[in-house]
Amino acid sequence: MEACAFRNVIQCNYILRSRNCVNKQQDYIRVSRRLVLESIGFTALISFVHHPLLAAPMPDTTEPQVLRTQRQVDGVIIQDVVEGKGREAHEGDLVEVNYVCRRSNGYFVHSTVDQFNGESKPVILPLDDKQIIQGLKEVLIGMKVGGKRRALIPPSVGYINENLKPIPDEFGPRRSLLSHANEPLVFEVQMLKVL
Repeated sequence: MEACAFRNVIQCNYILRSRNCVNKQQDYIRVSRRLVLESIGFTALISFVHHPLLAAPMPDTTEPQVLRTQRQVDGVIIQDVVEGKGREAHEGDLVEVNYVCRRSNGYFVHSTVDQFNGESKPVILPLDDKQIIQGLKEVLIGMKVGGKRRALIPPSVGYINENLKPIPDEFGPRRSLLSHANEPLVFEVQMLKVL
């Protein structure tokens, strides 16, 4: 690497001397982009960044500890991640929640929390069979305010009807969600209020 840098300095000096000629005549030398980039150390910079031993360490991304796991008869798997301390939700209540919906392979489908700026647009859901998907109702019943749960919801208790909540208002997210209605979905839910 030392020889490469020394060679670049010599070539750069040659370029500068030939531009500042003694007889003030304009002599143009064709110089390749590669030579110019090498002379300013661009190649060394790129090789430095891509070297695996010199790369920045990855942040520790550990999964939150699961407090307990419940398996329902209809196939819904519920994991309690954070135990809430507020009021408990019961059937027939209105609840305000934030959620993230993903496919079972981890691909993002929809969320009430903006992933870029963290802005939250919670939804209000009634806990009855006619307005909310059955699997999510099972997840929300028994949750306390401040609690967080993760659940795998099979399609048989998921979006069996296009009018069931929660469903995004915008066309793109709605289409994305309904196109994955026939596969298991993972919901991560945070209970904000029981109304």
